[in-house]
Amino acid sequence: MKLATYHDGTRDGQLWVVSRDLNRAVPATAIAGTMIDAIETWDAVHPALQALSDRLNAGQEPFATPFDAGRCLAPLPRAPQWLDASAFLNHGRLMDKAFDNPHNPDFETIPLIYQGASDDLRGPLGPMHFPDDGLGIDMEGEFGVILSDVPMGTQADAALQHVRLLVQINDWSLRALGPREMRAGFGFLQAKPSTAFAPVAITPDELGDYWSDGRIHLRLDVEINERNVGRAIGSEMHFSFGQLIAHCARTRRLSAGTILGSGTVSNADREAGSSCISEIRVIELFDEGASRTPFLTWGDRIRMEARLPDGSAPFGIIDQTVAKG
Repeated sequence: MKLATYHDGTRDGQLWVVSRDLNRAVPATAIAGTMIDAIETWDAVHPALQALSDRLNAGQEPFATPFDAGRCLAPLPRAPQWLDASAFLNHGRLMDKAFDNPHNPDFETIPLIYQGASDDLRGPLGPMHFPDDGLGIDMEGEFGVILSDVPMGTQADAALQHVRLLVQINDWSLRALGPREMRAGFGFLQAKPSTAFAPVAITPDELGDYWSDGRIHLRLDVEINERNVGRAIGSEMHFSFGQLIAHCARTRRLSAGTILGSGTVSNADREAGSSCISEIRVIELFDEGASRTPFLTWGDRIRMEARLPDGSAPFGIIDQTVAKG
């Protein structure tokens, strides 16, 4: 099943069911008015949502209309919580070398996760506004999960039963502000503006075997100004989503609607490219002695889509431009 949130003039939008091929959609408001309503009452509403999805995919839903990604907000425009990990250790190693970070003895055993802003999550298309293009504007291509209520102390082997939906993410970052905030030891604030999402959230069964071991085994294509810079695969995620959920729930409950990101999708193979500019710049520094690729500026265009082997993009496409605002 695929779900989207259409803009209707309210903060949380309107829940729609989308066909598997992303060609048709139908409102689901008779079942659940918003995405957060659906997540919070999932066991009660899931059968009706699935039946609506089945009718839509069979061409038997009379109220279906063409799917319009331009109407989409983030699947959850406002979430109870947004947590983001750094679960691809290749990316972490590159960043540590670049910034000469001290050795972390827990690097491979305890995941790094920060708590970001969840009050203003952005949709997939159009301009993304920033106050200054001298702040090191960067994108980060990621995967993520939307959770049901997770009890405190949930273990990794039971955690995946709380995954309700999978999402594709562009976690915008301002690199010029990150080092100061990291040194302060209180976490990111200004360095992490609003996060953007692909238009469609999907149930794990939509990916078949490409959702396994708590990982999304898809290639994430990333373009800057129509030039492909990344095609890393999610299978190299060191910590699974089960492990990440368990880490977050060790000392507290997680509310239904919590979104948990994987961190930048990154592969050890250089041929896979990179899902963020910082990683590109670090590799250039190591290989060529200097970073050549600039951070983003006004008018630059970012496009991201996770692809199945048949070339289809199950989450739809993130296609945004950098704008002064």
